[in-house]
Amino acid sequence: MKKNALIPHPILSIVLLITWLLLNNTVAAGHIVLGAILAILIPWFTAAFWQERVCAKNPMVFFKFAFVVLYDIVVASITVSKQVLSPNENLKPEFFELPLDIKHPLGISTLASTISLTPGTVSCDLSEDKTFLIIHALHIDNKDDVINEIKQRYEKPLMEVFTQC
Repeated sequence: MKKNALIPHPILSIVLLITWLLLNNTVAAGHIVLGAILAILIPWFTAAFWQERVCAKNPMVFFKFAFVVLYDIVVASITVSKQVLSPNENLKPEFFELPLDIKHPLGISTLASTISLTPGTVSCDLSEDKTFLIIHALHIDNKDDVINEIKQRYEKPLMEVFTQC
């Protein structure tokens, strides 16, 4: 990344502009201009904090991943609601370690955030050597099944998306 680039992170700029317009619920010219100014200035001022440029190798996989996560959030919300309203003795909460195959820092962060966004699970910690996440689940029948599901539904697509430039 060039230090003097006008738009050092174009994807972030686009996301910021779209987010600005959605939060304001308008596409008025003034909001587009103000959103564009913010979308240029925020990445420009924060460029020094970004250690490396992120390359999305396969953006369509990321869009599919986003829909899988949204679906899982809805399903997990219903499941957790039923579990919470049921007697507590039916719950089997547990901490477990998820071995990581993904190495990209942003990929690991996205995986941990995805796990925490899904009701019923929380990413608690990343090992110092970055080889596993410690996760707490509200209810686990089979730990190996949960680990395999997370690896297939979340980690595998993220490994396809996040690469080093």
